[in-house]
Amino acid sequence: MCENCLPSPSRSASKPRAIAAAAGLRPATVKSPPVPAIPKAPRILTTTVGSYPVPEWLSALPSEQAVVDATRVVFDLQRQAGIDLPTDGELYRFDINHPDTNGMIEYFIRPMAGVSGVVGRSITEEFARHSPMGFRRKPAGVVTGPLGEGSLNLLADCQRAAAVAGGPFKFTVTSPYMLSRTLLDHHYRDFRALTLAVADVLAAQMPGLPAACVQVDEANIPGNPEDAPLAAEAMNRVLDAIDAGTERAVHFCFGNYGGQTIQSGRWAALIKFLNALHCDHLVLELAHRPASDLNALKAIDRKIALGVGVVDIKVNHIETADEIAARIEAVEKKVGAGRVRWVHPDCGFWMLKRSVADRKIEALVRGRDKYLGR
Repeated sequence: MCENCLPSPSRSASKPRAIAAAAGLRPATVKSPPVPAIPKAPRILTTTVGSYPVPEWLSALPSEQAVVDATRVVFDLQRQAGIDLPTDGELYRFDINHPDTNGMIEYFIRPMAGVSGVVGRSITEEFARHSPMGFRRKPAGVVTGPLGEGSLNLLADCQRAAAVAGGPFKFTVTSPYMLSRTLLDHHYRDFRALTLAVADVLAAQMPGLPAACVQVDEANIPGNPEDAPLAAEAMNRVLDAIDAGTERAVHFCFGNYGGQTIQSGRWAALIKFLNALHCDHLVLELAHRPASDLNALKAIDRKIALGVGVVDIKVNHIETADEIAARIEAVEKKVGAGRVRWVHPDCGFWMLKRSVADRKIEALVRGRDKYLGR
């Protein structure tokens, strides 16, 4: 990969709106209300990645009020455990018909204008021949016309979370690159055009989100490093559209399909890609990775803060404080003291039992505190 293939790291405040206008999208005009700031201390902060196990009572009787109540519970249990920057649990995205991915893909894709959810035999067979994602038997949707906002309204969901957050929180958005790989394209007939069209729809949703941090999630590029320039361009369109002053994070893992890894690869192949992203910090899967992956972290640009996964979400084992502290120490020995700004689980908790997820959250804080001598 040549450096000239990667997009420029500069940001333009006007570019997202220009892109949205060119695509026929309506950028959000609602300004973010004041939100609590992310703590500045201690020097290593704790956060979660996104999803939380859906409470059984919410699954049994889902309703708008039940989602609000459950979101309040998810925030409260994280704050009681000492998490500095909690997530809302993504409970409103859960789809019982897509339990292997927690409904994450369909939540973004199905509301978009230009996408059909009618997937019969011929579409399923065509997608299988195309085979962009080996773990999916059918597409999330079929692109039949120009992509647009449709009924997608991330602002409403972020506002609902903000109303019960009780402090600073993180809001998550799935990467346009990953979303585009789940689609069967009958309109653009060009993967690059499709990916950038998805990016423009998401970018138009970013202004005004009342969260202290907005995180873009990508679980597919680690297994497809040859697409890094396109993925970076698409993700930067979304990142550049986030309000100034809001922390911009990007989460990467090697897949979390039913709690299992689905992508092969190494962080070393993605360093130029990571350095090209217009983000403030990275959120990297490391607890479930080989120790050799730590060597690559030394090459990440120092302007990008490191977030390291120290809790393995693909096993039921509850880490001890000593194990968490040792994992943080191993990273800082490689990259230098002070480079790690965030510690977190490798990915979301949705496939675990609540009793396991809650104890892992508590262990994360205890391990961080032990490492810092608090």
